[in-house]
Amino acid sequence: MENETILQEKMKALKTGTTTVGLCCTDGIILASDRRATMGYFIASKDVQKIFQIDERLAMTVAGSVADAQFLVRLLQAECRLYKLRHGRPMTTKNAAMLLSNMMFQLKYFPYWVQLILAGYDEKGEIYSIDMLGGVTDEKFTSTGSGSPVAYGHIEEAFKRDGTLKDNLPVAAKAVAMAMRRDAATGEYVDVVTVTKSGFRRLEKSDVVKLIES
Repeated sequence: MENETILQEKMKALKTGTTTVGLCCTDGIILASDRRATMGYFIASKDVQKIFQIDERLAMTVAGSVADAQFLVRLLQAECRLYKLRHGRPMTTKNAAMLLSNMMFQLKYFPYWVQLILAGYDEKGEIYSIDMLGGVTDEKFTSTGSGSPVAYGHIEEAFKRDGTLKDNLPVAAKAVAMAMRRDAATGEYVDVVTVTKSGFRRLEKSDVVKLIES
């Protein structure tokens, strides 16, 4: 009975809404998200980070239970640092996705209530969508969270599969902006990050506004 109560509480935590987007381009990857955190119908925070740098050329978006997501971010950051110390090179995006998948699968009967996008740049940009049981899919574009149906509607229409970062940055920013108009749990402003051969870069708010208005 106690476990059932805990499970119900975790299900409630999962309902914290958001919208995150990942796009794979010829010269890197784009991640975008909103900055609102909700507890049911209450706006708990208006400036929550949902895109995290894991390594120099590796990043992750989070949706779902805040505590679970933050723990997994810290855990993967530590694992990547240890890997670099032991092997003298950074962990690849694919290996990081498999490691995260294995960690989540081990607790599949009492899972982390999250949806994750793990993305990075090795010889090329790669994006992996990871569900709460550790299921992994290799994607060209993906979206998670309560506003993802709205975001997908724009991405499906506007995403350029063989496009560059410059081609697709407005697509990612506008997808989250559109979700903010229709999903009550998605809001405040749009956060956009790129990961390329040169590393991790978070765009300025003013630059994101220009992308949305373009």
